[in-house]
Amino acid sequence: MAKFRSDFLQVLDERGLIHQVSDPEGLDALALAGPITGYVGYDATATSLHIGNLITATLLYWLQETGHRPIALMGGGTSMVGDPSFRDEQRKLLSVETIATNIEGIKRIFSKILRFGDGPTDAIMVNNADWLLKLNYVEFLREVGRHFSVNRMLSFDSVKLRLDRDQSLSFLEFNYMIMQGYDFVELNRRYGTVLQMGGSDQWGNIINGVDLSHRMGGPQLYALTTPLLTTSSGQKMGKTASGAVWLNGDLFSPYEFWQYFRNTEDADVGRFLKIFTRLKLDEIARLAGLGGAELNEAKKILATEATAVVHGREAAEQAAEAARATFEAGAIDLSLPTTEIARSELDAGIGILNLLVKVGLAVSNSDARRSVQSGAVRLNDGLVEDERLSIGKNMLLPEGVIKVSVGRKRHALVKPV
Repeated sequence: MAKFRSDFLQVLDERGLIHQVSDPEGLDALALAGPITGYVGYDATATSLHIGNLITATLLYWLQETGHRPIALMGGGTSMVGDPSFRDEQRKLLSVETIATNIEGIKRIFSKILRFGDGPTDAIMVNNADWLLKLNYVEFLREVGRHFSVNRMLSFDSVKLRLDRDQSLSFLEFNYMIMQGYDFVELNRRYGTVLQMGGSDQWGNIINGVDLSHRMGGPQLYALTTPLLTTSSGQKMGKTASGAVWLNGDLFSPYEFWQYFRNTEDADVGRFLKIFTRLKLDEIARLAGLGGAELNEAKKILATEATAVVHGREAAEQAAEAARATFEAGAIDLSLPTTEIARSELDAGIGILNLLVKVGLAVSNSDARRSVQSGAVRLNDGLVEDERLSIGKNMLLPEGVIKVSVGRKRHALVKPV
């Protein structure tokens, strides 16, 4: 017998996307009775979302696919304060202009994941600056702030860990959870929103909104969180040698994104197929059951399908073909991640360690040195043994580029300009 009766919660449960639900039976009954509206909030701390955000965007996707209305909430207001959850220090304050630029960058991903429009289940995008920046502070304290217990707020893990380390929590940051709780109430008033979703680290903030609605005489609201994403080896997912796995192609190319999933650990293939692709569960079960060399084919399918979700089918197929040409045919594929450097710099000669850092294949010179010393670095497919090697224009291939590799799966091109 299925754990849930509604298609929405059943799909999330089957795909391993549920960590906690505030009232599983109540939410299940509501989702079964008819379309509901749910949201996820995204603060504009960068010009792109990252792979952790892709999981919560996937929650919105399945909400829509099962007949409900998703809201992508842009944190134009809350980004001016900064979420202190599980952070060691206060976030750097962002200007209004920076926040606006970041929101424009973040918007790009949702057009590929959700269907927007005026229909009853079409997605909408909202900015909490529309109401938070217009609040009268004293009235807000009287109407909303009085419902928050400081004692309870201090008990949340997201805050408690900070205080236990004797790290200060500013009054500005302390207001964040009040603002996020108010967002939920305001979205219910404006759009009939009854569900807020997010990562497991947001549970306390989301529950604040559920409680606030009750204390202000509003309707029953619901909270749902997804698990923290880790690999089978216990590593937090979402980091590479060159930094975060961003969703926008200008920060992390479709090819790099494809490669990231191609390198999935064997034990994670089935789980990641459920979370990051739209494949049917029976097909996922078949792929996850493969072994040996066949499992590598499953990883390629995972990489292509996950890349198609974020970058579109065409870009995903191009990334897959670039990988095939590079690894199987030994060709130079010009769609590989490319770093432009000044021709004058190449004329003068650039050290291999410096070059590895420039193209994102090492995080520091010492990291690059270790790669050279371990025999992992290749230049134009030739082994690099000298960490003092200087790269010059005489090393350009007929295609006008230099190919740099670390290991078998990480490649980059250098192009003089």
